Amino acid sequence: MTSVWRGLRRRILTPSTSATRLDVRGFHEKDAASKELLETIGRTFLTGFSHAAEARTASEAEVGLERVAMRFRGFAYEGAAMGFAIRDAMPFSRGDNVSRFLAGRGHWHLYMAYVGIGWAMARLPRARWSRVVPTDPVLRWLALDGYGFHQAYFHTRRYVHERYQHDRFPWPADGPRWYASRVLDQGVGRALWFVCGTAPDLVVRTIETFPRHRWPDLYSGAGLAATYAGGADESELRILWDAAGECRPQLAQGAAFAAAARMRADLVVPHNEVAARVFCGMSTVEAARLSDGNRPDAPVPGDEPAYEVWRRRIANEFVSIGRC
Repeated sequence: MTSVWRGLRRRILTPSTSATRLDVRGFHEKDAASKELLETIGRTFLTGFSHAAEARTASEAEVGLERVAMRFRGFAYEGAAMGFAIRDAMPFSRGDNVSRFLAGRGHWHLYMAYVGIGWAMARLPRARWSRVVPTDPVLRWLALDGYGFHQAYFHTRRYVHERYQHDRFPWPADGPRWYASRVLDQGVGRALWFVCGTAPDLVVRTIETFPRHRWPDLYSGAGLAATYAGGADESELRILWDAAGECRPQLAQGAAFAAAARMRADLVVPHNEVAARVFCGMSTVEAARLSDGNRPDAPVPGDEPAYEVWRRRIANEFVSIGRC
């Protein structure tokens, strides 16, 4: 394939960067610094996507991805995973772009990559999902987190202001279907950090407009985003922690997930440490260890997915050590 065709493919597939501007999205602008942070994250995601769209191979895309600043590199890998998934779903594709990507440096960004695949699912016809959905029995649910984030980010009125919730989401086919809506809410909660412009008080007020039974998953997503993406100082993060109340175990669980994702990719930066201390009462290393140590290493009995067993174990750990 010629470089001209690859460049054309990148231009055709890659969304416009204007879609990441807060004023275009109608998101809250807390201050200039937070606005710049969130828009940089959006631009970086699309940079990763464009690398995947244009590259001949996954290893070629890695060259550009590894040049992205440490704070934002995970978002570039997330975007690249979406790009490779879109390519896998295209007619005449061999369908192995994502697998090759995850066999390389993408392996260290596995959590973010699975979320990126969820973005691709949100843009693809359901008939093409079978070509891109992840198969890991535990982590595959992260794709739904990514789907939920995408919907809240691009369809904010319906998913946030109107509080839409899927009744029986059509994936995964082997279920359990009832759990899908909960993972989607975790993605919506993560998106609220962006929709609310990293303003914790607004995040809290927005969560409180949802039915109470949805709060734990929304707080989990918000905690993950606040820890991974940053944008709030310690005093602001404590607003979120104090307001979470009975949902503090889930808020801490989301933060621990973020710590584990940052540690796995060796991308820990100062704001991760601040958030881990506020939400988890421990360092990023300790929070990541707590998260990884509670992941089920064998099939779990019953109808509850191993992913949810994992999340609950982490949340319960914070309760048992007196953090929540």
